[in-house]
Amino acid sequence: MEIIRLVRNFINQSFVFDDDFKLMEDASLLEEGVIDSTGVLELVAFIEHTFDITVEDHEIIPANLDSLINIDRYVRGKLNGLHPEVRAIRVEGIGSSMQSTTA
Repeated sequence: MEIIRLVRNFINQSFVFDDDFKLMEDASLLEEGVIDSTGVLELVAFIEHTFDITVEDHEIIPANLDSLINIDRYVRGKLNGLHPEVRAIRVEGIGSSMQSTTA
């Protein structure tokens, strides 16, 4: 879970100011108030730089970036050449309430 560890460390250093706060892997970063819209842009820049991938504008959706688990799946998919739209559909198909970006 190297991806989750790296992203969690970035989030803790950049956005969390409460030493007692523990971010669960499936917690929504936006709903928990961990990051806001500006924070999402900072997170995207970190992901692009750290994992040497490009996050396209249409890929900046909750299904890809709203939790540590989603980020892990998204980054792994990008590194393995899986198109994010396909991944989002698969997640939606197993019970996620996220919307697909293929419309």
